[in-house]
Amino acid sequence: MKLTAAKPVIHDGCDLVDVEMGRYIEIGQGSRVAYTTFGDYSYCDRLCDIANAEIGKFANIASFVRIGATDHPLDRASLHHFMYRSADYWEDAAQDADWFAKRRARRARIGHDTWIGHNAQIKPEVEIGHGAVVASGAVVTKSVAPYTIVAGVPAKPIRRRQPEEIAERLIALAWWGWDHAALRHALDDFRTLPTEAFLEKYET
Repeated sequence: MKLTAAKPVIHDGCDLVDVEMGRYIEIGQGSRVAYTTFGDYSYCDRLCDIANAEIGKFANIASFVRIGATDHPLDRASLHHFMYRSADYWEDAAQDADWFAKRRARRARIGHDTWIGHNAQIKPEVEIGHGAVVASGAVVTKSVAPYTIVAGVPAKPIRRRQPEEIAERLIALAWWGWDHAALRHALDDFRTLPTEAFLEKYET
C-alpha cells in the first residue's frame, strides 16, 4: 500500500461523517470518525472512534483510541438519548439540534507529531500539545503540554519527551510544515541525527 497526496487510504468498514482530510492520510479498518479534521500525514489504526476533533499533522493514533467521546447531559432528569435523539422514538418529535450543536462545539485538539497509544481516551475540550505522547490505556481529562509523556487514569505527566529548550526549538522549526520534497531531502537526517544535531543543521 502506498499513501498519496491525492486520496486518503480508507480501510474496510469505516464510518465517516463530515471529515476533512489532508494529504497522505490513512484511516484504519472499522474506525468511526465524525465532524473531524485530519492534518497531512496523520493516521489512525483500526477500530478508532473519533468525534468533534482537530487532528494536527503527523499524528500517530494507535488502534482502539477514542478521541472526543460524546457525552450525556448530567444536569437533566435523565441521561438517556431519547431527549435529544427524540425523532428515533416518536414521529411527532424533532431531534434536539441545540444539544448536538453544543456537543460538536466541544472540540478535542491533537497537535502535530503526536502519539496516542493503544486504547487511550482523549476527552472533549482537551488539547494534546505538539510532540506529546499519550500512553496506552490512558484517559486524558486535562490538556497536555507539548513534548510531554502522560500515562494513567486519569492521565498525569510521567516525563518530558524532549527538554523544554529543545521542545521550543522544534516548535519554532515547525518541520511539519515542510513540503513533501523537503521531508524526503531530510529523511536520512530524521533517521540518524540526534535531535539537537538535527536542529543545528536545519535552524536558520
